[in-house]
Amino acid sequence: MNSPENQSLTPLLQRIAEALERLAPVVPSAIDLDAADAFIWHPESDRLEPVLHINRVDFALLQGIERQAETLFENTRRFAEGLPANNALLWGSRGMGKSSLVKAVHARVNEAGNGKGRLVLVEIHREDIPSLPRLLQLLRQTHRPCVLFCDDLSFDGEDASYKSLKAVLEGGIEGRPANVIFYATSNRRHLMPRDMIENERSTAIHASEAVEEKVSLSDRFGLWLGFHNCDQNTYFAMIEGYAKRYGLAIPKDQLRAEAKEWGVTRGGRSGRVAWQYIQDLAGRLGKRLED
Repeated sequence: MNSPENQSLTPLLQRIAEALERLAPVVPSAIDLDAADAFIWHPESDRLEPVLHINRVDFALLQGIERQAETLFENTRRFAEGLPANNALLWGSRGMGKSSLVKAVHARVNEAGNGKGRLVLVEIHREDIPSLPRLLQLLRQTHRPCVLFCDDLSFDGEDASYKSLKAVLEGGIEGRPANVIFYATSNRRHLMPRDMIENERSTAIHASEAVEEKVSLSDRFGLWLGFHNCDQNTYFAMIEGYAKRYGLAIPKDQLRAEAKEWGVTRGGRSGRVAWQYIQDLAGRLGKRLED
């Protein structure tokens, strides 16, 4: 019966139903990773956005990190071929090519694979780490091997999201899917500032246990690759490699003198500083930096 009492309850029941729907967990929909070779994760909508043009440096242009480059390439190649491989932490000095190497290795592995079983690069931002389990649930549904990449990963203060990352990398019931590997870059070897670790050691009742809880996250990465400040000859090799690649015609002595002065004004030498100088030089010469 459509009584007045029932009519008055209808709006209330509708609001209850809408509230329950909002509280219900979102079930991730299937994804199509054949749309591109790289994606960015958007957790607010459980969506992977295709990246059609990846901002990266060619593998051959990465100078001064040859050992790290070959190690990461071999680890990634094995993973793409379905062989055992390790999660990797690239740590060390700013601007020395950590994130550039991850993107360059992704491209080189796909080129070496001749289009078969192409590797997918999926970037997750540091602040979105708590949504990692939902992303892995999506990636578990696809057949393509995926490198899950987080740039500039670190944790401060009372940030507890590192605990969920630990469970995902190793030790959780499900663990990471067989078709996913996790690569992260950080300026910190243990992903946390030294003063934070020392504070734990000085204030905790069981200091060793507190520190172990904080630093054990980095142990989940089977492969550690350190990056350190480059010397002047390596810096010049970076500059000259870029100049040759992009056809920047300038005498070698002048190139080195300008690059040296540029490094002094920037407070140091690194791959990032070298690239910034090349952009300035190309602009002055009226050249576009296009491959």
